[in-house]
Amino acid sequence: MGAGGLGGRGLAILLAHYIRTRYRRTWSSREALEQWQERQVRKRLRFVRANSSFYRELWSGRPLAEWSRFPVIDKAMMMEHFDRLNTAGIRREEAMETALEAEHTRNFTPHIGGITVGLSSGTSGSRGLFLVSPDEQAAWAGIMLAKVLPGPLWKREKIAFFLRANSNLYESAGSGRLQFEYFDLLEETGKHVERLNRYQAGIWVAQPSVLRQLAQQKRNGQLTAVPSRIIAVAEVLDPVDAEVIRETFGLPIHQVYQCTEGFLASTCSHGTLHLNEDVVHIGREYVQDDPGGRRFIPIITDFSRATQPIIRYRLNDVLTEVEQPCPCGSVFTAIERIEGRCDDIFYVEQAEGGGLKPVFPDFITRAILAASPAIREYRVIQHREDELAIELLLADGVSRLEIERQVAASVEALMRRLGCRLPELTFANYIPHQGIRKLRRVERRWAIEQLRLPL
Repeated sequence: MGAGGLGGRGLAILLAHYIRTRYRRTWSSREALEQWQERQVRKRLRFVRANSSFYRELWSGRPLAEWSRFPVIDKAMMMEHFDRLNTAGIRREEAMETALEAEHTRNFTPHIGGITVGLSSGTSGSRGLFLVSPDEQAAWAGIMLAKVLPGPLWKREKIAFFLRANSNLYESAGSGRLQFEYFDLLEETGKHVERLNRYQAGIWVAQPSVLRQLAQQKRNGQLTAVPSRIIAVAEVLDPVDAEVIRETFGLPIHQVYQCTEGFLASTCSHGTLHLNEDVVHIGREYVQDDPGGRRFIPIITDFSRATQPIIRYRLNDVLTEVEQPCPCGSVFTAIERIEGRCDDIFYVEQAEGGGLKPVFPDFITRAILAASPAIREYRVIQHREDELAIELLLADGVSRLEIERQVAASVEALMRRLGCRLPELTFANYIPHQGIRKLRRVERRWAIEQLRLPL
């Protein structure tokens, strides 16, 4: 469905949001942005309180001026109260049925009474539903195009979008001279290569693991298509993947940070990831035991959506702020790195006093990659507090035993620096990532009862 499928009203909304986002909306200072956000949030809260019985009861007796101290919700709570939380009167059971049927048939045009229904990938172990009205869909498309297109909307452009599941939401981004092609992640890489060579898209939007596979196909001579812009989505952009992708295609890697809960961040002209604070308010739950004091868990309040209100919603991700302002001069918060899910923070026994200490995924990544330039791909899985399994793919002609020794020494130095005991390390050959599940290079597979990072 292109912009024409949005209808006259939808196209008008798309264009209005595109122009406003790209050309008109600026703030002289961070303070001015925050004052504007406050007005937008309160306006949205008045609508939500009147139309969502769940939020009305949750905020009972509290004035809207205190919204920043309203109770925090999460995915589990949103799904539990889905029927009363959304303002379209859509039942969770019906929405789930519609979304699952779309994934089964691979016919991604599901809607209920005109409302688009979608399903998250379920990386955290539970799948989240999202609802978007036609007006919200058009607004999202306008904002997205304003932030990610290198040229103006009226320039002819082809986009290749690699997705686990297509959606009306994504296809609404197509408009006139802008052509959109969906690449289903269930298909083999060879088929993707054939279609890319034929389609000759200028913009590629894909997960880092998919871009890494395409880079390999390019190096093998199978992929002849040449992109003009690469946008990484859905997975953490790991340094080991970023280096290969950049070297292969000779392009910087732009990023879009989007999830069920909203369009949260995108890169500027300097390649820095900025929070989309003209669409969402993002509170910060700073993580303790972080040496730099820059890591936080986002608390999302989306003032652009009304069908499924996202208010004071705690994500399961850890973000790291940059130390220095971005040269682009934007007042939007700049992000150095999306570290991934809170659930993938390792917990390791402290050397003294007992107890467990958090070890952030970025620490693990840096320790592995610093060990040897011969490491081509890796995964680290924590099975217990005292056991790490490390998978390595190495360059040809190097000694695996020597590289494993160097990795072990690097991990040991990290643990010593953090005041932790060295877990038992086991090594194995790297298993290539396959399927539609997101690649997690650093993954914790054991649960801590009622684990929650301190405020």
